[in-house]
Amino acid sequence: MGIKLKHLEDQVVVITGATSGIGLSTARMAADRGARLVVSARNEDTLIQLVEELRQRGTEAVHAVADVGDPAQVHGIAETAFEHFGGFDTWINNAGVSVYGYMLDVPLEDHRKLFETNFWGVVHGSLEAARYLSTRTAGHGGAIINLGSLVSDRAIPIQGMYSASKHAIKGFTDALRMELEALGAPISVTLVKPASIATPYAEHAHNHLEQEPSLPPPLYEPSVVAKAILHCAVHPKRDIRAGGGSKAIAMLGDLAPRLTDRIMKGPMIDRQKSGHAEHRHAFALHEPGIDMRERGSYPHHVSTTSLYTQASMHPVITTAVVAGALFGLAALSRRR
Repeated sequence: MGIKLKHLEDQVVVITGATSGIGLSTARMAADRGARLVVSARNEDTLIQLVEELRQRGTEAVHAVADVGDPAQVHGIAETAFEHFGGFDTWINNAGVSVYGYMLDVPLEDHRKLFETNFWGVVHGSLEAARYLSTRTAGHGGAIINLGSLVSDRAIPIQGMYSASKHAIKGFTDALRMELEALGAPISVTLVKPASIATPYAEHAHNHLEQEPSLPPPLYEPSVVAKAILHCAVHPKRDIRAGGGSKAIAMLGDLAPRLTDRIMKGPMIDRQKSGHAEHRHAFALHEPGIDMRERGSYPHHVSTTSLYTQASMHPVITTAVVAGALFGLAALSRRR
């Protein structure tokens, strides 16, 4: 079934986890492209600040305070969209948090809270969106966009439960897509799998290590993911990777799983530690963050673009360019 999505400037877009990192970058980019926005997070003061900024950018925006682990609060996000805009067109399940530490050292309470946010938050948002968008007539579809990760395909140590939650998101998203297609619902369901993104992710993550956590390279700007997300809000797509590093790690895991295990249990553990002693006492797992930042601080180079992701978004153009280049090389070879 062909699903036709509206142009972004004609859409109402819901974004969870909108006050930080990828969510914040996506909200700002969507506002600049003319979308009307319903932004959600746990801290109301930060949301009010964000809505004011988005309005100054020239778009209509409202906020809904919600912990996505609570289905009643997620329903409240949808109600806000109905009250202010009469509904929504795209729902982006972005809210998430991680826990660093060996799983034997992490309290079960922290494991459960991570899953309530990362997995159940996606489930609550997806089902809320699907119930509404299923009522659309054919040819006037909507989009559900879920944030997975490179660890949806390849688990990493000392973020084991985060990896498990992202594996679960992939399974849920794939199953939901198939069921909605079988029902004939005019809904595009996309899984976005970012590589390491230079957000405040590590600063917000709960930590049970003696060192402050970090993210391993290669690192990408949050805008790389935001562009991929908004592309999928307009162009139905099954899944997309944000950052070529995501594809490289997934391929290595598929082709050489035991070798990848050895890499992960050695260098990958060290690369997730900053080398600085942990001194923080407040984390975003159980309490909302209050700083409105897209970027975190990392010592490694951060890429502003991803050729792999650009190619994924524009496969026809990329194929034509590659074919043209190969044709040119062949012609040059013949002349020589």
